[in-house]
Amino acid sequence: MTIENTAFERYRRSPNEKTTLPRLFLGTAIVIAFWMAMTALVLFAGTYAYIVWRLPGPSTGRYMQDFLASPTGILSALISFIGIWLGLWAAMRWVHGEPLWALVGVSRRVSRSGFLKGLVAVLLTSLLSEVLLYWLQPEIARGDITLSLWLLFLVPIVLLTLLQISSEEVLFRGYLLRGLASRFSSPLVWALLPGLLFTSLHWSAGASLAINACVMVSIAAFALLLTLLVYTTGNLGAAFGAHLGNNLTGFLLISHQEGYNAFALFIAKPLEGPGWTTTDAAIVALIGIGCTLLTILMLLHPRSPLKVTPERADLVAGTVS
Repeated sequence: MTIENTAFERYRRSPNEKTTLPRLFLGTAIVIAFWMAMTALVLFAGTYAYIVWRLPGPSTGRYMQDFLASPTGILSALISFIGIWLGLWAAMRWVHGEPLWALVGVSRRVSRSGFLKGLVAVLLTSLLSEVLLYWLQPEIARGDITLSLWLLFLVPIVLLTLLQISSEEVLFRGYLLRGLASRFSSPLVWALLPGLLFTSLHWSAGASLAINACVMVSIAAFALLLTLLVYTTGNLGAAFGAHLGNNLTGFLLISHQEGYNAFALFIAKPLEGPGWTTTDAAIVALIGIGCTLLTILMLLHPRSPLKVTPERADLVAGTVS
């Protein structure tokens, strides 16, 4: 299985002369500042509203934690990712002098076919992963949300999850990867550094060292998949779809995180909870790696019906990918 990199070479050469390392660092600092400011605004304003208006959710006396674990808190946490988009817009406009949508591909359009193929492939392998995890730890309970309420929140959750994953992809597989690739030829720089940053954000202080290690390995494998999709297509569309499929499974179907299960139909044993052995952690990591490898085959193998295609050279801004 060979990977054609022509589309990626066009993508990595697309930044203008203002994409220097100092400007890339400055732009990244701007994005982080916007992200932190929006997160703080949502966190403190949301907690205040949670207390004053007595919104539905847990009541343990730890107001901020109760807010974040409530349905309103989860929605607010997803909304906070708009800070990344605002920061990227400011960085691209005032630091690099480029349009924001240049980050998604040379055509400045999200590949629709790539998005759908990435979404379908990861939904399929995520379901396989859940079956294997159930075999390992068959502790699954029905979530507190009713089916009618779940259907009511289905569209808002999908849209807000799309906001979250698209901001992360445009930052890590767009802004950072594209900017570094325009300056360095080695993937040890342009692929590894954004991947490590992305993976490190998923560390959980409440989980054991073994579980954190297995989660980090699984996330790193998934980051590799997302990077390969950008490398193959020269577009963020397939990465958008794959990331969306992964997160929707956890938000809406089977949750493995105690703080993000308000909208899930089923709740599995939380990974940050007690009772997981080192062997369990190793098996969880192997399941994650195996399902990621299967997703790579589904999206990159030449005989796969879900094989993603490179962005065409004749596509320019204003056309549909």
